[in-house]
Amino acid sequence: MMKAFLDSLMVFATFVTLCNTQCYLMPNANFPNDVSNECKDANGVTHPLNSRWKTENCEVCFCSQEGIDCCNMVATPTNYDTVKCEKILNKETCTYTVVERKDPEKTCDVSDWVI
Repeated sequence: MMKAFLDSLMVFATFVTLCNTQCYLMPNANFPNDVSNECKDANGVTHPLNSRWKTENCEVCFCSQEGIDCCNMVATPTNYDTVKCEKILNKETCTYTVVERKDPEKTCDVSDWVI
């Protein structure tokens, strides 16, 4: 009985994690029976088939025959005082900090983050 409960809990946790991820697909513009060994991203850069890379907007992308799959890898603050505070993205570390608008040296409390 306990094993069934733990298995159910594991499936639920995996489902919740997958649902919170922000991903999208950019389909390849191939014609029928056209097999390509690369993908072209929105900036016109080509990537080899089955390659993975990180974008300047903190997304991880993957090139497949279907196109380019990209997923956000940044935890975004969602529950904080948006009047008093603002979120700032550090594109080098792909992390947000939440600071006071009037005094950016002071951080703000955040109670929820979403990936």
